Amino acid sequence: MPPSMDRHTFINGAPRSSHGSKSHQAIDPSTLEPIATIHTSSETDLDDVIQAGVKAFPTWSSTPAIERSRILLKAAAILRSRTHELAVIETRSTGKPYSETSQIDIPTGADVLEYYANLVASGGLNGVCVGIGAWNYPIQIALWKSSPCLAAGNCMVYKPSEFTSLHAEELAKIYKEAGVPDGVFNVVYGGGDVGAYLTKHPDVAKVSFTGQVSTGRKVAGAAAGEMKYVTMELGGKSPVIVLPDADIENAVDGAMMANFFSTGQVCTNGTRVFVPRSIKSQFEKRLVEKMSYIRAGDLYDENTNFGPLVSKPHYEKVVGYIKHGIEVDKAGLLYGGLDTEVLTSRLPEKTRKGLWVRPTVFADCTDSMRIVKEEIFGPVMAILYYDTVEEAVKRANDTPLGLAAGVFGKDINQCHQVISQLEAGITWINTWGESPAEMAVGGWKQSGVGVENGRKGLEAWVRNKSTLVEMGGEVPTVFTKVLPSKL
Repeated sequence: MPPSMDRHTFINGAPRSSHGSKSHQAIDPSTLEPIATIHTSSETDLDDVIQAGVKAFPTWSSTPAIERSRILLKAAAILRSRTHELAVIETRSTGKPYSETSQIDIPTGADVLEYYANLVASGGLNGVCVGIGAWNYPIQIALWKSSPCLAAGNCMVYKPSEFTSLHAEELAKIYKEAGVPDGVFNVVYGGGDVGAYLTKHPDVAKVSFTGQVSTGRKVAGAAAGEMKYVTMELGGKSPVIVLPDADIENAVDGAMMANFFSTGQVCTNGTRVFVPRSIKSQFEKRLVEKMSYIRAGDLYDENTNFGPLVSKPHYEKVVGYIKHGIEVDKAGLLYGGLDTEVLTSRLPEKTRKGLWVRPTVFADCTDSMRIVKEEIFGPVMAILYYDTVEEAVKRANDTPLGLAAGVFGKDINQCHQVISQLEAGITWINTWGESPAEMAVGGWKQSGVGVENGRKGLEAWVRNKSTLVEMGGEVPTVFTKVLPSKL
C-alpha cells in the first residue's frame, strides 16, 4: 500500500470525490505516521448513496436466491485469496499484529460471508440498511453486517469508524468484482454526525451499529424515533468465574485470552476475573509467570502477539484508567503499569513512538473500584476474590451490562449451572472468545439489542409478514346473516 492513499465516498461501484471539504489523516498507531487521507462524506454524498441503494434494491431483492448465493460465495473466495493484502491493511490501520489479522480477522470474516451465502433468505425485505462499524475489528464487523444484509436481498450503506477506514473500499471492490450490482453496497466516511444523518434518513429502513454503549443509546433512540429496525452490539464488563476445581493452567490461559488478545480492545473482554480465595496465590503466581508469553514487537513478525492501542484518544483513556487504578482505587499492581520503557526498549526503532501500553494486572480488587465497574477496552485485568460460588454469581451479575461471561471448572454440570445464572448473551465454558459464524452473538441489558451471526442473525435483516388464505374463497358469515332484532 502506498504511503498516502485517499478514501472517498464509494457509490455505484466506484469511488467518487466527496462533495464536502472535511478530511482527516488515518494514522498507523505503531509509528504515528499518516498513511491515508479520509474525506468526509457530505450530506449530498449521503443522500446520493442512499438513493443509489433505493434504485438498486428492486433488482437485487428480486435476484433469485441461488444467484445471490453464487455471487456472495465468489466474494468469499476472492476475500480469502487476498488474505495477505487485506491483513496488511488491517495491521497498518489498527496496529494489530499481522499474526492476528491474517489468521483471525480476515478468515473469520470470510467464514461469515460464506455462511450467509449458503443461507440466503427471501421474504419481507427491509430495503436500504445502514451498517455503522467499529474500529477494533474493521473488516470482520463490516462482513458481519453486510453478509446477512446482502444475502437477504437488501442494500447497504456502510460507514466504517473514522479511526480505521481503509478496509471499506477494499471490501466494496471485492463485492463488485464478485458480481454484486452497483448501488447494493456503498461506503461513506465520517464521524458521529455522518452516522446520525444516516440513522434519521427517511429512506433508511434499518440501522446496525457496533460501538460503545453511550453512542449506541443515541443511535438506537434516533432510529426508534423514526420506527426503524435496529441491531445494537455494544460494550461489556464481562465476568470470568474460575471455579474452585478449575485447572489452574487452563484458567490462567483463559483469563489471559479474555484480557490481552487484540491488546484488550475487544467488546467481549472478560475483565473481571473472579478467583476463589482458596487458590489466590496459585492463580496469581502462574499468571505472572505466563505474562512473558505476551510479546510486543515488529507487527509483521509471526511471533508478535501484542500491538499498540488504536488511536491517541483511546491511548489517553486507557492510560488514565491504569493511573486511576494505581493512585485512586489503590488496587494491587500485580504486573505492568504506566512504565512502558520495559516494553518499548525491545521494539524496532520505527515503532517506539507508537501507542504502546503494558499489559496490566490489578489484584486485590473490589467491586466498587472504577477499574472494575467501567469498560476500559484495553489490556487491563482486574482480579477479584470470592468465598462461595453463589457470591461470585451475584457479584458477576451486578452490572448494567451483559455482553459476555465465562466459567472455568472441571465439573461440567456445575459449569452449566453457573452459566445458566449469568446475565449475558454470549457465554463460554473452559474457553474464551471463539465465535464461529453459526453462533448467534448479542448482548443483554445495556449491551445490545438483537443478535448478529447464526440463523437468528439473518432474521434481523428481514421483516415478518403473515398471510392467511381462505381456500374456499368465502368470507365468514358471522356478519352476513340477518339476526333477529331484540328491539
